[in-house]
Amino acid sequence: MMYESEEQRLLSRLIGPAFYHAHQQIREGKVKELVLTGGRGSAKSSFVAIELLWQMQQHPDCHAVALRRVARTLRTSVWTQLLWAIEQLGMEEDFEQSVSQLELTYLPTGQKIYCFGLDDATKLKSIRPPFGRIGLVWFEELDQFFGAEQVRNAEQSLLRGQGFTLCFKSFNPPAMARNWANRYAREAKTGKLVQHSDYRDLPPEWLGSRFLEEAEHLKATNEAAYRHEYLGEIVGSGSQVFDNLKLQPIEQELIEGFERRLHGVDWGWFPDPWAFNSCCYDAARRVLYIWDEATRRRTPNNETAEILKKRGVCQDPQREEILVADSAEEKSCGDYRAAGLPCRAAEKGPGSVKAGMKWLQSLSCIWIDPQRCPDTAREFAEYEYERDAQTGEILEGYPDSNNHHIDAIRYATSRIWKRRGA
Repeated sequence: MMYESEEQRLLSRLIGPAFYHAHQQIREGKVKELVLTGGRGSAKSSFVAIELLWQMQQHPDCHAVALRRVARTLRTSVWTQLLWAIEQLGMEEDFEQSVSQLELTYLPTGQKIYCFGLDDATKLKSIRPPFGRIGLVWFEELDQFFGAEQVRNAEQSLLRGQGFTLCFKSFNPPAMARNWANRYAREAKTGKLVQHSDYRDLPPEWLGSRFLEEAEHLKATNEAAYRHEYLGEIVGSGSQVFDNLKLQPIEQELIEGFERRLHGVDWGWFPDPWAFNSCCYDAARRVLYIWDEATRRRTPNNETAEILKKRGVCQDPQREEILVADSAEEKSCGDYRAAGLPCRAAEKGPGSVKAGMKWLQSLSCIWIDPQRCPDTAREFAEYEYERDAQTGEILEGYPDSNNHHIDAIRYATSRIWKRRGA
């Protein structure tokens, strides 16, 4: 059993600084699921292996399972990583290896670490630890699994009973924002922490000069590939409309300081939803902050009006606020005004969609809080130009689908981008 001073030495020697916060959050019992994303050399898998062994020692009735989608990839990934962690911790004498079964036994307690591939998911049901239960699960290369349902089914099979549980999900984000694993990382969930890291977070001596030289060469010759491979960024296929997105939480203190609040509504019923957003524009830095959203289907105007009023939209006479909605439904705008919301109809005209979209694209940053605004983050991240079915060439114009929150933001900011020189 390691004590606090030993833990500190472990952190400084084996865990990159980027992971200190995640380790502390786990230690304080605030995290039940840790999603680790990052690029090449980000040390996320090394951290998981170390943290998994650490947590086993803190919970002697808890066993662990490390998973890959295909069993034949286990030996060169999670198995090798776990053996490395055991060696780095000086625990070789404490573990018994079963190479044929890819199973490790922690001799002081009898705890087990099982390595499995989900290409034969029935084997999971055959896991019978000698005592206690499975409490630690690691999904390595999450994006290679067949989807959220496959991962969820595995969790349901393994994590049963009461007591401590912790799930690790690590992967290099695929280039496309609409990939299921990228979507999953953006979804807010109680007890879930998403940790992103890249090679720049590590001490240079951990990586070596050759690694750093290769990274710099790719950065100079192919920046998009560098951002994807080394920084773990979602760079798309070259047809994404917005390449100026920042999908990170916005601190409440910053939100409270927003003086001029802009709100927008795109009317909808079904299947298209009613979409609402709140944002603030920092003209000096050309940054648009998007921090609130609401999405509803089959919801009448009086009810959506109450949603906004409960959120405090345009309810503070001491704060400058603007609410702009799609002018295609003037009656709906009137319903809001009757409900006490100073709703203006968006001014439309030839080229207004193009003008608003180009303004959004021109900003230095569109900062969306993915926890508060998951639907908005998904729309902006996945919004792409259409391509010709035969030639694959990008077509002109902006697709009019899956853009409800984008439209709400365009209405909210219309008074800004319609001004000359905005």
